[in-house]
Amino acid sequence: PAVQNLRHEIGTADGLLISTPEYARGLPGSLKNALDWLVSSSEFPEKPVAVIHTSPRSVEAHTQLRLVLTTMSARLIDEASITIPLLGKVLDSNQIVSDPAFAGPLRLALANFVAAISSIRK
Repeated sequence: PAVQNLRHEIGTADGLLISTPEYARGLPGSLKNALDWLVSSSEFPEKPVAVIHTSPRSVEAHTQLRLVLTTMSARLIDEASITIPLLGKVLDSNQIVSDPAFAGPLRLALANFVAAISSIRK
């Protein structure tokens, strides 16, 4: 039932926003496993996807995630995929959205994501 639920949720979503940490220079196993369950599904191809990282050192996970998503025929929205340098900062969500250094790029990325989804749906 968990895989069916995941497929249903992804199938009904207008787009996916994925944010993940990097573990041992790669994707967390749980995320990779979830994506593996979706590889042959009909819900994922051409699904708009944005990737947001919070560490400038997450290059390996970012690269691996983009490779997996491309293999799955996701529609990667580059204008909405960003890195926000939060490494070493202890901030709650209110502090992040109120700090112009973080909020500006995040708002722009989300606006770009919404615009991309809207243009795809037309």
